[in-house]
Amino acid sequence: MAETRFGTFQELLEMTALEMRPVAEGLRNLAFEVHPDAVEVVRLGDRAATYGLGPKKMSEGYAYILPHTSWVNLGFYQGAGLPDPDRLLEGTGARMRHVKVHSVEEARLPGVRRLLEEALLERRAALES
Repeated sequence: MAETRFGTFQELLEMTALEMRPVAEGLRNLAFEVHPDAVEVVRLGDRAATYGLGPKKMSEGYAYILPHTSWVNLGFYQGAGLPDPDRLLEGTGARMRHVKVHSVEEARLPGVRRLLEEALLERRAALES
């Protein structure tokens, strides 16, 4: 089994296409606006950064940033159960969903922020029960 390689968000950006770096940074800023005390864990092997109430990806994490060449996924570990009135979420997994964010402007959409807020509320409720 391969060892998980942790790193910094800056290292993740260095692995990201130049055009998508501002998008990834904008999503990161939004994550910390919504949850200033978020625990950020960058797994370079996954090419992603997770945001959560603690460092455990699937149980304490609620969102992740995963850069691609032409977009950045803002993913949600429990996204299938999130309210999504703007129909931004994509994916067919049992639990996970994501939003493909192509620009800084898209990262600023109110629906994107609402999804982050709802994901945080969901994780808080799940961990309190």
